[in-house]
Amino acid sequence: MDYKVIKSEVEYEEVIKNNLGVLLYFSKISCNVGEALEPKVIKLLENNFPKIPFYFVDMDKTPTIPVKYSVFVEPTIIVVFDGKETIRKSRIISIGDLSNAIERIYKLAFE
Repeated sequence: MDYKVIKSEVEYEEVIKNNLGVLLYFSKISCNVGEALEPKVIKLLENNFPKIPFYFVDMDKTPTIPVKYSVFVEPTIIVVFDGKETIRKSRIISIGDLSNAIERIYKLAFE
């Protein structure tokens, strides 16, 4: 899976606008929890939800994006379907719970 980094608010808006479904991963490079969780989330998407792209938002390099979208905890995952935020998980994130939440919407959107 391609690892994509969002570098501006304009790019963030374009990603949401141009994808039916997208997972936005907010964290900092220095966040140990975020670093440990990130490969698990990427693997989940690759194995179970291949039509959902993964985008990383570095909260240090683009601080206006998290503020604009009320992301104050790291890591935070936002899943957007059809331009609307449908799932938001923060800090302690269960891969099983995330998978179950995505699965329901994924089936409606892509199958």
